[in-house]
Amino acid sequence: MELDKMDENDWKYHGEGNKSLVVSHVQHARVLRLLKYSTEDDENSHKTTEQAFRHIQNIVDYSKNVMKPLLGEKFVHNGEAVKLPIDFVRQLSLKVQRERPESRCDKVMDTFSGCALCLPNLTQLSSCCCFGQHRPPLCIEIKPKCGFLPSSRHVTKEIKSKVCRFCMHQHFKVTSGKWKRLSRYCPLDLFSGYVTTHPFWVLITAESHFNGGLKWKGGECIYSCKDDADVLQDLDELAQHLRPYFLPSGSLINGHQASKVVLNELIQVLMSALLSSWDCPRTVEPRKTHLPEGRVTCEASILHRDLLWNGNHCLPKDCVLAKILGTQMHDNLDIEGLNPLFRRVEQHLQDFPKESRLQIDGPYDESFLEKVQNCPAEDDGSIEYAVGKVHQYRVAMTAKDCSIMIAIAPCGEDDGLDQNLEIQPAKPRFSYSVSILDLDPKPYDSIPHQSRLDAKILNYYLRSTQPNHQEVDNLELTNPGLFLGRDREDCTLVFHPV
Repeated sequence: MELDKMDENDWKYHGEGNKSLVVSHVQHARVLRLLKYSTEDDENSHKTTEQAFRHIQNIVDYSKNVMKPLLGEKFVHNGEAVKLPIDFVRQLSLKVQRERPESRCDKVMDTFSGCALCLPNLTQLSSCCCFGQHRPPLCIEIKPKCGFLPSSRHVTKEIKSKVCRFCMHQHFKVTSGKWKRLSRYCPLDLFSGYVTTHPFWVLITAESHFNGGLKWKGGECIYSCKDDADVLQDLDELAQHLRPYFLPSGSLINGHQASKVVLNELIQVLMSALLSSWDCPRTVEPRKTHLPEGRVTCEASILHRDLLWNGNHCLPKDCVLAKILGTQMHDNLDIEGLNPLFRRVEQHLQDFPKESRLQIDGPYDESFLEKVQNCPAEDDGSIEYAVGKVHQYRVAMTAKDCSIMIAIAPCGEDDGLDQNLEIQPAKPRFSYSVSILDLDPKPYDSIPHQSRLDAKILNYYLRSTQPNHQEVDNLELTNPGLFLGRDREDCTLVFHPV
């Protein structure tokens, strides 16, 4: 990519999140991720080029030196920080503005610094063998959320060891008006290792309201559920787009039954991709990661009883879900146990304001990872223990808020495939890739906010499920929106343009 010859017409709007906007190149498998700021955020919107570049370089370093060793080389793509011509960035901002969803236009793209994160386009397969069949790849993004219940002795409310954070948070969001109804998705269903299509049915259909995002195939929107009344009609339309991938051209199955078959096949492919053990040959029984008892069943889950009866909870050792769950479980104290340690670090920084060895704001290098991996098992009262636990918590929070990108493409009978990249060889053949996204470092100074939010979520859940519970104060009840803050925990499944 020649940075001095950038043309905004070579790039198109790809998507955006809460903090960044992504454009993709029309010919090459590259994307640019550019920072976004609120129109009222004067402090960040006028960052110097050096400040913005350092911010993006921190994201690269954190992904490369911290998250990649924890999550696996195969799944993490850290990219590189680049400086772009200012004129190109401004013209690009004008070009993509009309394509942005209205709900996202409360923030503007950074057109001052010219800095961006350049990444591979993970909606495409590097060795795609589907073009001979004229079928573009499908791309699905899943935001799985936290997959375990806390078992820390510091937890003060027993309900936290029975109902997962995601399920409790929904009651808070419904009360605040952010969501209209409760979802039937529970992250612990997905991470349990219990092979069932239920979590995927909830994700891929509109049974859970937070999945109203767009589903894409080759740049074409193929699914956007508008409301409950449109669910079956929209699913039939989705199935029609997917039918060439999963049913033979001469198949006699039609109507709703065909839709059900097609969607079930898609779900089976997603399950195979998420549960594949990448480091084990297909002829070998995959190694399993057994999950600690008491951490895999949520009482708010529809599958709660099935999971208890099944009783054998495990994931293939090297599958993407096991990697993410293992990293999430670095949070082994819960926010309640972390708070005193955070205050210890704060006091140390007040006493020694020039202290740099704690690496609170980086650099995110091998030394930072060592603090995460080699934190003492027991609190010895040291600042090293406290900062190690704080860093572990921040790493866990990144893993709890990450996304999984799955790109799949059909293959012809004569296409040669790496055995480890092929799924369901007895059925229509697919190659696939699995990647983990959204691996930015979580701010150190957000820990007090997370502590307050945790208390709000807990109290709202107890109040909504136990009417006699009176722990929520009047301010929360009169204006719950005050406490939503920066915490965005929507669980989404999105098909991306490829």
